[in-house]
Amino acid sequence: MIENRSITTQGAGQRPIVFGEVLFDRFPDGAVLGGAPFNVAWHLQGFGCAPLFLSRVGDDGPGEQVKQAMRAWGLDIAGLQTDASHPTGTVEINLAAGKHSFDILPDQAYDYIDLELARTAIAHIDPALVYHGTLITRTDQTRAVLDDLLQLIAAPVFLDVNLREPWWRKEDLPNFLQRAQWVKVNDEELEIISKLLGYECHDIITTADRILADYDLEFLIVTRGAEGAITFRNHDDPVEIVPKKQDRVVDTVGAGDAFTSIVLLGILRRWPLEQTMERAQAFASRICGQRGATSLDGEIYHELHGQLGGQAGS
Repeated sequence: MIENRSITTQGAGQRPIVFGEVLFDRFPDGAVLGGAPFNVAWHLQGFGCAPLFLSRVGDDGPGEQVKQAMRAWGLDIAGLQTDASHPTGTVEINLAAGKHSFDILPDQAYDYIDLELARTAIAHIDPALVYHGTLITRTDQTRAVLDDLLQLIAAPVFLDVNLREPWWRKEDLPNFLQRAQWVKVNDEELEIISKLLGYECHDIITTADRILADYDLEFLIVTRGAEGAITFRNHDDPVEIVPKKQDRVVDTVGAGDAFTSIVLLGILRRWPLEQTMERAQAFASRICGQRGATSLDGEIYHELHGQLGGQAGS
């Protein structure tokens, strides 16, 4: 049973909107609830940000598990739709030679988010920002729903790039970048984007600077796996963070989502970028020390809350 020990946010204030998939990562020895947007929403709730999660599950056992988990954690389910025709999302995960392979199944409930239901869910929300990834845009329906919502919502956008073959279209990337204020991408994806945009850049710095300028981004985060991450920003020096050596790594699935959640928290709390990056890397490392992308133990959120001098939920 999940014990809700998330931090209470004082006052109503603005709320982040998280748009995207919720699914079960099925490992050979069991299933873990996840999906990058769901993981991010889970962590934001743990830190007291009261996100509104917009997604869709099947009218099935796994869908009911999602609802139960969200209720127990205190996550608002007003934006979680139920689909009678499509199953709750599933990804088959296998580990070989130390690397994970992902089989993201098609025609899942999250591919059919309904616009009118989503509009109803956000009707009384004062959005601080909108987070979305690229996987949720793999169908015409979800792309259209996201487009309509972003026209309706007057809030800045955080784009989390995740180019999973074959679930993305090269023609979508310029539009996604154009409407974003902050972008997170890994080094391999940055190279792909650079080629698609026709850049003749041969290093990460030149490529990042070009994207920042062309799309007027506030910052661009480039993650580099075990080497950490670099955040590039307009008219200022980049901020690089290298993870400390970690003795116990159980599962790296979801580490990037943990990192992202702290970056969003830093945006919402207006932390200096250097502090945000350090805290994001520390939380990602903490999540790598457990099985699964989310934690059922609210103590880790209170731990970080204490380390931040009470700022995480204030």
